Amino acid sequence: FDAIEDSTWPKSEMGGALPRHIDADAFDADGAARVQDLLDEHGLRISAFAYYDNILHAEPETTREHTRYLHRVIDAAALLGVDRVGTFVGGRPANPEENLREIGQIFRDVVAYAEDRGVRIMIENCPMFNWIQFGIPGNFAWSPELWDALFTEVPSDSFGLNLDPSHLLWLGIDYLRATREYGPKIFHAHAKDVEMLPEGRYRYGSTWKQIDADTWRSGWWRYKVPGDGEVDWAAFADALREVGYDDVISIEHEDDDYEGEAKVKEGLEKGLRHLRQTVGAEAAPASR
Repeated sequence: FDAIEDSTWPKSEMGGALPRHIDADAFDADGAARVQDLLDEHGLRISAFAYYDNILHAEPETTREHTRYLHRVIDAAALLGVDRVGTFVGGRPANPEENLREIGQIFRDVVAYAEDRGVRIMIENCPMFNWIQFGIPGNFAWSPELWDALFTEVPSDSFGLNLDPSHLLWLGIDYLRATREYGPKIFHAHAKDVEMLPEGRYRYGSTWKQIDADTWRSGWWRYKVPGDGEVDWAAFADALREVGYDDVISIEHEDDDYEGEAKVKEGLEKGLRHLRQTVGAEAAPASR
């Protein structure tokens, strides 16, 4: 690997259970120097800082806390000279117009804060269905229609996308067309594959399969390591090159077939081999 997409969840989030490389609240110049020494030792760079929480939360106090911490992530990125911070715009139970208007109010300030520090803000296009309430999306940034609305609300060259083709594929959106049409807004790219399950679509339709009393999961698709699904990585890389993107393609590992430390490493290595073969060594793969 050539780079890592660095996880910067707060220590308190979910009882500290989420993976975290850097606690932005405790990060300072000395910490930045130690991290840079470690990166130099291993020949790596940080492609982006990742803090994917629900910024527009149903609880106003939680929205304020998530926004505050996002500012600290921006500060930490600036200390290391990392120019991209990825997050979700989030959402709350309300109509799309209300969500987008409030997202605009929050992110115009966030993006201005980031611009002053040489950092760009990018939103991953995962809908996060069932995240805040069963049956509704939790991140209002999953489609070209919503991207247009977001970029109208926040008209800045420092506000863009961390583009993940896997979400577009299972949503039925042409990921190659989207890549070509939104090229200037693509700040970073994810490599996560997706397998479509025809039997699951027949049995459950485009809804969610109940696993137990509290757990629901897609019954018609599942995430895979690059090469084990239906994303055409060579075509995706070609589309990225067409729009002038010449940067990291970051493996986001969510494949249930590769769980546990040893298997996660196996899955990452498998994905890396596939990307090297199909995308080319010049692309700079990363892992998250």
